[in-house]
Amino acid sequence: MLSIRDFFIYLFIMAGVTYLIRALPLVIFKGKITNSFVQSFLYYVPYAVLGAMTFPSILFSTGNLAASIAGLITACVLAFKEKSLIIVAAFACLASFCVILICQLI
Repeated sequence: MLSIRDFFIYLFIMAGVTYLIRALPLVIFKGKITNSFVQSFLYYVPYAVLGAMTFPSILFSTGNLAASIAGLITACVLAFKEKSLIIVAAFACLASFCVILICQLI
């Protein structure tokens, strides 16, 4: 069983590690980043992380891989054609729903 003392020790250690992860870059990198490669790398990191978190959920959200892929392809095509977010989401859901209905009929 975890004692209250141990709990607070673990809590303060985790808080310290979390703080250091956020504070060290501010202390180490005081000047403006002038390297274009590093700037472009840092610019694309949030998009890459968002994609890595979202993509597996897209494929396994419906329980039917064919329906998920149909929705993904529909969303990618409409997004590439610069349609609004609501249109992309609605048609991706509709495509996925249609594939699920077709699979049930077969």
